[in-house]
Amino acid sequence: MKHELQNIISGKSQVRHGDTIQTISRYLRKSKGASGTFESVKQIKIEETALIKQFCDKNGFWITAININAFISSGAEQKVYLQNKHKVIKLNDSIYYETWIDYLNNLLLNNYFFPDTAYQLIGFYEQDNIVYAVVEQKFVESDSDTELENVKNFLDQNGFKNTRNNDYFNPDLGIILEDLHDENVLTFEDNLFFIDTVFYITEQFYKP
Repeated sequence: MKHELQNIISGKSQVRHGDTIQTISRYLRKSKGASGTFESVKQIKIEETALIKQFCDKNGFWITAININAFISSGAEQKVYLQNKHKVIKLNDSIYYETWIDYLNNLLLNNYFFPDTAYQLIGFYEQDNIVYAVVEQKFVESDSDTELENVKNFLDQNGFKNTRNNDYFNPDLGIILEDLHDENVLTFEDNLFFIDTVFYITEQFYKP
């Protein structure tokens, strides 16, 4: 599985709705690699944001308007809008991530582990000098409260061990999965739907 995930992150293998995400990641890596400079994480993200703007200008990948009347909720990292009865739109400024590539990796990992709630990157949106990734996701209904013990058991069966509160780590893969409280995992017909995931890749992920 680790090798398969490494190929997805590097863009060698496919995952649901992964094409555009991998295209942006490839553009950022190629452009950053060409600079050949060693920079702080903060500077890297600033440059990545400029590259994303450049990509959107060249490829018409800007979302120019958001229907503010369809607003549902917001958190520290994103704003959520109802697109229709089947889908939601989420605006994320990647605040939880040191780099935009880290955020894009999170999308790819989510789409691999939870294809039922896969993200589709449909563009970027800029407001008040802040750039947001705009992703589309299936709208999930909830018919009962989520029992966090069920989340823990499900993840444990899939190799993710609870480290503290609602955070998990897969020691075999070197992947962290955080913030899985009952608003980020919904229950419908006794099935769990992971609608907001925060994945991080550790150095261990890249080791054989």
